[in-house]
Amino acid sequence: MSAASMQMTEDQFLCSICLDVFTDPVTIPCGHNFCKACITQHWNVNVPSQCPNCKEVFSTRPGLKVNTFISEMAAQFRQSAQQKASSSSSEQQAAKPRKVPCDVCTGTKLKALKSCQVCLDSYCETHLEPHLTTAGLKKHQLIDPVENLEGRMCTKHDKLLELFCKTDQMCVCMLCTVLDHENHDVAPLKEEYEGKKAELEKTDDEIQQMIQKRRLKIQEIKHSVELSEEDADREIAGGVQVFITLKESVERSQAELIDTIKEKQRKTEKQAEGFIKELEQEICELKKRSTEVEQLSRSEDHLHLLQSFRTLKAAPPTKNWTGVRVSPPSYEGTVVRALNQLEETLSNQTKKLLEVELKRVQQSAVDVTLDPDTAHPKLILSDDGKQVKHGDVRKNLPDNPKRFDTGANVLAKQSFSSGRFYYEVQVKGKTKWDLGVVRESINRKGNITLTPQKGFWTIWLRNQNEYSALAGPPVRLSLKSRPQKVGVFVDYEEGLVSFHDVDAAALIYSFTGCCFTEKLYPCFSPCNNDGGKNSAPLIISPVNHTE
Repeated sequence: MSAASMQMTEDQFLCSICLDVFTDPVTIPCGHNFCKACITQHWNVNVPSQCPNCKEVFSTRPGLKVNTFISEMAAQFRQSAQQKASSSSSEQQAAKPRKVPCDVCTGTKLKALKSCQVCLDSYCETHLEPHLTTAGLKKHQLIDPVENLEGRMCTKHDKLLELFCKTDQMCVCMLCTVLDHENHDVAPLKEEYEGKKAELEKTDDEIQQMIQKRRLKIQEIKHSVELSEEDADREIAGGVQVFITLKESVERSQAELIDTIKEKQRKTEKQAEGFIKELEQEICELKKRSTEVEQLSRSEDHLHLLQSFRTLKAAPPTKNWTGVRVSPPSYEGTVVRALNQLEETLSNQTKKLLEVELKRVQQSAVDVTLDPDTAHPKLILSDDGKQVKHGDVRKNLPDNPKRFDTGANVLAKQSFSSGRFYYEVQVKGKTKWDLGVVRESINRKGNITLTPQKGFWTIWLRNQNEYSALAGPPVRLSLKSRPQKVGVFVDYEEGLVSFHDVDAAALIYSFTGCCFTEKLYPCFSPCNNDGGKNSAPLIISPVNHTE
């Protein structure tokens, strides 16, 4: 192959992406050639598909087929180049992708061994030789090969950037430290590099820890979802079983009702059948008597008629049916009794469910203590913060913003802004009281309106047996028994506040669909002692989970 042809081969058969001889060369529609793997990887990373040389954009990615002619020529060149390289005394390697190429090579760009910070060029082993042998070039500073040497020079002084100004956080040259960064905190690049590298390692450690925490959080969330699914399955199974039991009870009550009614009807029919049979027998007797009468009336035997007349004239041996009646059976109370029985079954099932529900909410029990800084001056708190009652004497206490000055209320020290919580309060012996939860920003001075709109979710007792939920307007509550201990349960995210009669395992009332955006505090009011009639304290009781 001639020198001219060889030169043309070197120019024409190098991939501009990998800087190496074509491997499986392909021609794209604009006419430029690339290795098939190189252009495919380029288009995988860069969208839309575009020629790396002329920047022509293709609306759809062109199909790629190997150009056999160029492939054969490239193979010939590669073979020639390998033979030339093997005959050379230096064993050099062609520059690979992501390797720094020699700036002097004209054909195949060989891998650079060093870069010169004075010449601002990179050299392969062959072209580096002058810097190793020529006296003037020996003084140049050689470094490991790097790209973009111009970017390592100070644009203002054309000197190597070999220092770092900590004051201005920038790389500078020696002249910069004298002219533009005088008296600044300056350090060698290597020193600053080591410091920054240590910071990066520390940052990476922190990032890895953050990643690990988030992975653990993902696992925690997934586990929560799994637990939620298990809870949902249990709830569905339990609910289905309850309704199956109720359905069976309804069907059983219905069958018993039908059997009772049919049995009464059967008795009525049997009685009627007896009456009908007896009447039919009497009809037969009467027909027989009628025949005898008719025959006798036709007789012309004077003696026989007179002798028989007396016997036939006598009243026939029949029953007096005047007062006989077949009345429909009475079904009064039959359906009512069936419904009462069904109601009793439903009541028992409801009680069981309420007992289960109470045990469930009791799992969210929290330790609650009273906050003396919020207590009305007439309230008396126990030393352990578990009891409160109303006293007759107004104590001289500092009127801080948290303290109630008119309503006989006190809040708990503990607040809640997420999740679920539950606590129990003994109300035994009291004729009136208020219980519930309030939001942090409620009004605590002057007259207070106890409604959800004002931040209060409470129930109360008045006049010994008048219970109401202060839903605005109040809802009068009809309770089967007077609660001696009240449980308060809150599900913050669900927007639920419910009150339970602990001893009866009965639901007193629930506020639903609440929208909580602030901290919630348990709220207590023993109300005034009413001349000693209401002197019993409210007592925050420990929750017995086994009940």
